Amino acid sequence: MVREEGQETVDQKKLLDDSLHQVKLEAAEMRHCLEKSQLLDALKHASQMLAELRTSALTPKYYYHLYMEITHELQRLELALIDEFQKGNRRPDLYEIVQYASNIIPRLYLLITVGIAFIKLHEASRRDILRDLVEMCCGVQHPLRGLFLRHYLLQCTQNLLPKSLNEEKTEDGTVHDSVDFILANFGEMNKLWVRMQHQGQSRDRERRERERRELQILVGTNLCILPKILVQVVSCKDPIAQEYLMECVIQVFSDEFHVRSLDVFLKTCADMHQRVNIKNVLTALIDRIASYGMTEEGKEIQENYGLFELLSEQIASIVQSRSEMLSEDIVQLQVSMINFALSCYRAHYQFVDKVFATTYTILQGATVPKTAYNCPLGKELSKLFRIPIETYNDVLTLLKLENYGLALSMLDHRGRIKIASCIVMNMLDERTEVNTVEAAEKLLTLLGVLLTDQIDQPRDYEKSDDFVEEQTLVSRMVHLLHSDDRDVHHAIIIAAHKFFNKGGRYRLIHTYVPLIFKAFVLSREYYNNKDEDVAWEEKAKAVFQFIHQTICSLLNETESASLPFRLFLQSALVIDTIPIENREMLAYEFLSQAFAVYEEEISDSRAQLAAIVLITGTLQKMSCFSEENHEPLRTQCLLSASKLFKKPDQCRAVISCAHLFWSGQIAGQSDRMRQGKRVVECLRKGLKIASQCVDPYVQVQLFIEVLNHYICFSEDGCPDITSDMINELIEKVREALVRLEMSSDVEQIQKHFNNTIE
Repeated sequence: MVREEGQETVDQKKLLDDSLHQVKLEAAEMRHCLEKSQLLDALKHASQMLAELRTSALTPKYYYHLYMEITHELQRLELALIDEFQKGNRRPDLYEIVQYASNIIPRLYLLITVGIAFIKLHEASRRDILRDLVEMCCGVQHPLRGLFLRHYLLQCTQNLLPKSLNEEKTEDGTVHDSVDFILANFGEMNKLWVRMQHQGQSRDRERRERERRELQILVGTNLCILPKILVQVVSCKDPIAQEYLMECVIQVFSDEFHVRSLDVFLKTCADMHQRVNIKNVLTALIDRIASYGMTEEGKEIQENYGLFELLSEQIASIVQSRSEMLSEDIVQLQVSMINFALSCYRAHYQFVDKVFATTYTILQGATVPKTAYNCPLGKELSKLFRIPIETYNDVLTLLKLENYGLALSMLDHRGRIKIASCIVMNMLDERTEVNTVEAAEKLLTLLGVLLTDQIDQPRDYEKSDDFVEEQTLVSRMVHLLHSDDRDVHHAIIIAAHKFFNKGGRYRLIHTYVPLIFKAFVLSREYYNNKDEDVAWEEKAKAVFQFIHQTICSLLNETESASLPFRLFLQSALVIDTIPIENREMLAYEFLSQAFAVYEEEISDSRAQLAAIVLITGTLQKMSCFSEENHEPLRTQCLLSASKLFKKPDQCRAVISCAHLFWSGQIAGQSDRMRQGKRVVECLRKGLKIASQCVDPYVQVQLFIEVLNHYICFSEDGCPDITSDMINELIEKVREALVRLEMSSDVEQIQKHFNNTIE
């Protein structure tokens, strides 16, 4: 196939070269005769030159080269004729003489050339000559030769046609004669162009279609009178012709003209052949009108709301009448429509919303299966959904689009996830706060695919990395659900909780935590603004009740005990800083819940040690407990520490409890507890437990840790810790180190010891 095409190109070039050689010879003779004012001889050579255009062997591409060379010479002939007439060498019979040329192609080209010269010289009626020429060109019915002949006629006459509607009727004609001339020429050219597809054998169909597309520009140059041209376009019944000519119409006429004649154009589109790619035609029109609407001259479009309604309704009607139209092409049209709405009617979000409603209706979103994200239709839908997100850059405006979520439901699980994530990322990038309950509920409804399990989600999706990334986005978004009005802020938190509560255990560990911390901040804001709100205490209590319920729900729904445990402790710390009524009771409840979680849910020894240290540290920081409540709490800490399974864990937990008796604070007392004897008891108990460890390496490491605590409390002023105690323990560590065989671990222990006693 490639070899045949290559040979065809060689043959075409040879034929063209032969013809051009003959053209140059005859053109030279013609110019020679013109220099001697021998007009008849010049016309004879021109006729022989034009005879080369009779060929049927050249393809449109090579015929065009030949045509351009010859018409260039014909321009010389026209200028020479005008010059001779102006010199006084007038030959009024030339128009009649050239009609005796033996072949029709040379005859008609010469008729046009001489006729144009006569019009410019006012030797004959312009109207009569134009009418005569357009009729006589009907004598050439070969598509290729006829198209180029009529193109030559149009090019020669385009500046000679009357263009003013106010022109008085004369023998030269009016603008109506110009319209008739152009329409007649256009109609005949279109017929010739369409006829090309029916010539030759069926196996050459592809070649003929290619040649037709090469010639389409010749037909398109006729377009300048819309209504009658549109009738011609529809009547030709040829898809290629209709599509190209409609695109030409869009390019040729002015923007303002398109706006004024939009209804006529759209009705023509509805009548076009089913095989026409109507999407290309309509998107070109919409994009052009949208661009015009953004200019100073096109500002009137922004006030013409009926224009959008007309476009929307007509396009929907056209699309629904084309059952074979690809769904992705339909969506591409809606992409153009939404860009038009956002360009010209940005403040009127109802137009954008109508695009989504129309898309859902046309695609029958309620009945068809979900659209795969990565298929052509899915990609176009995703593009459509992203446009308002990226254009508005404001989720509050996006939430005004009531049909956005409905249309979004047409995508599959992955597609909905992608768009929902895009919305959240836009919120985070723009720092857009959602400050009303209504807006928060709309947002969370729209983001439902991120917040609840879906029927079409993949199996075990909640265990994937993508799931974790999505929930991380949601947790970041929670901090943007905020109102400066504290009561509204509280209501937003409650509303968000209702949505998150349906998310299942895998989501709750991500969504509940930021919600609880927002509640912490809110409780503090109620206290900080207590002078403005007499009911602040009751509201703060309600917040803590919400926090308690949420943590309990998290504990019951999820498999993780560590997170609720830590949240109970954090809640107690927050309550400790806010002097509300029954603060001690509330804080005690949260701490006791933490103890309950520790005892019932935490079984791993390492986690138990970490939990005891956290409880101890929390209680040490709090100052709201009376001795009545503080004593059982610190006792429980020490008791729990003593019950740890592993001796090293027992030792470390017990010595950490010593801080409760030194740094702990009782409500109503300005000083810390400073119970040195109890501190020493804890340290000695820890030392005793360390001595019970069988592993000498672990034992000496624990001795050093206990020593660190002795030194720490001593430096902090504990009178019950003497230097003898410290020296005795130092000596004990040295003796234990001597008994150990040297190794890298021992070196680290020795280094730890040296750092401690320095």
